[in-house]
Amino acid sequence: MVSFELDGQKFVALNGGPEFTFNEAVSFQVSCETQEEVDAFWSTLSEGGEEGPCGWLKDKFGLSWQIVPVVLHELLGDPDREQSQRVMRAMLNMKKIEIDALERAAAQA
Repeated sequence: MVSFELDGQKFVALNGGPEFTFNEAVSFQVSCETQEEVDAFWSTLSEGGEEGPCGWLKDKFGLSWQIVPVVLHELLGDPDREQSQRVMRAMLNMKKIEIDALERAAAQA
């Protein structure tokens, strides 16, 4: 067992043995304020790993990450249901989340 801290968040990790491998049941979510942050985390964490849909990726160790711009939650939670559905459709067609594309989808009439 090991305890560690990342950006002020405390974690405990257990070595369950070789019969337990990483899967999508455990992932880390990184909230990003800007596209530059999304791009940097995406590039660094996906290197040697695997890009997935809708902001998900696996790093070179097989650990799953969700790289999510804060604005995505805001746009999906908008009371205008048609707008939030347009944003959802746009996101479903992405791997790395692109903030400009989400905002364009939200603004469509």
